[in-house]
Formats: sequence, C-alpha cells, structure tokens
Amino acid sequence: MADQPTNLDAHRGMAAQKATDLRRLRAEVEADQEALRTRQAALEDLLAAAPATDWHEAVEKARYLLGLFAQSLDASDQRRRKLIDRVLADFDHLLDNPTRE
Repeated sequence: MADQPTNLDAHRGMAAQKATDLRRLRAEVEADQEALRTRQAALEDLLAAAPATDWHEAVEKARYLLGLFAQSLDASDQRRRKLIDRVLADFDHLLDNPTRE
C-alpha cells in the first residue's frame, strides 16, 4: 500500500481538471448560498417576532427592508436609489440628534 493517496487530478487532462474545478466551485457557491438563505430566514423571523421596542429597533427593521428593496432595483433606477440613500441618511441624522421635548 502507498503511504500517499493518489492525486487523480494529476492523471486527467486539462479540460477534465477544469470541469472538475468548476463543479467543485459551483457546489461550494451553492452551499454558501443555502447557508446565507438559512441565516437570512432566521434574521427575518427574529425581526418579525415582536414589535420594535424603540426607534432604534424600528430603524434597523426599516434599514433591512430598504436594503432588500435596493438590491432588487434595476441599476438604471437612480432616482429610487438616491431616495433610499437619503432616507438612510435621515435615519442616521435623526438617531444621532434626538429631539428634545
């Protein structure tokens, strides 16, 4: 018996090696995407579990939803992207400078 495992990739042609590398990479990407979907579902369950207890929590929920909406926008829709950016900036401004009553 050999002490070292046989590297089968070294015995294949370049086209077969490239095809194998592409299959492996695609499988890794698919696994990463599934893990991301699982984490995203967990986050959304957490965000939907209860109403926000303060403005900071409400803003975090709104930021998440605006981020999802922004990802789905057509790249040519600059007007909506600009609006989303300004709303997010407004959140930052309002949370940093709370009004005094």
